[in-house]
Amino acid sequence: MTQAMTDKPLVVAGRTLTSRLIIGTGKYASYEQNARALEASGAEMITVALRRVNLSDPSEPRLVDFIDPEKYIFLPNTAGCFTGEDAVRTLRLAREAGGWSLVKLEVLSDPKHLYPDMAETLRAAEMLIREGFDVMVYCSDDPVYARRLEEVGCCAIMPLGAPIGSGLGIQNPVNIRLIIEQSSVPVIVDAGVGTASDATVAMELGCDGVLMNTAIAEAKDPILMASAMKHAVIAGRQSYLAGRMPKKRYADASSPLFGLI
Repeated sequence: MTQAMTDKPLVVAGRTLTSRLIIGTGKYASYEQNARALEASGAEMITVALRRVNLSDPSEPRLVDFIDPEKYIFLPNTAGCFTGEDAVRTLRLAREAGGWSLVKLEVLSDPKHLYPDMAETLRAAEMLIREGFDVMVYCSDDPVYARRLEEVGCCAIMPLGAPIGSGLGIQNPVNIRLIIEQSSVPVIVDAGVGTASDATVAMELGCDGVLMNTAIAEAKDPILMASAMKHAVIAGRQSYLAGRMPKKRYADASSPLFGLI
């Protein structure tokens, strides 16, 4: 019998994470609800859309009043950016405001489908890496671009499972698997997860982690869904490490059919 694989921790740019789930800060009813979901999820890293989250205005509720940046890893991202220059400018401001160097880059194309503009994403990644940023990069499920992003120095490759906020689940498992097989940095599915089984599928493919926002924030019970996602990611990782049984064309009885009384 083939022995199961031994797990190793998720390490991103020198930071070791015990949870393989990353959640976001958008679409929640309140920062208080977001904080409760974060706790239920067990996640240690949370994305922060700098254009949409209040971090500094004391006259309005602030994210940092509910989620402690000393306790969790804040991951500034460039949600809503459509050019490389815009994304780079946004993350420069993030570094000035909070000293953050670990960032999530996304450069979008069409507002209708929100697929990443891969040429602009690659160009922006090169600029950010030259400036000393550790770049976790949101990308299409294209193994060619994924390889190029790793070659320029991105510290994590984050292919979409489906369009942002769609909840359609993993639409192209073949390409996701190809990206995993060729990558020497963590591969984290980002976007498209809708429910716990989607997260499990991503992990069973061999992904190092899953990033999600809408699946939790727009659930009828975000706190319960956050807990479900925590367990789904753990189950999917354990299933991947255990090694699934081979698929067969015909039935194979669990008990032997010979020697029956």
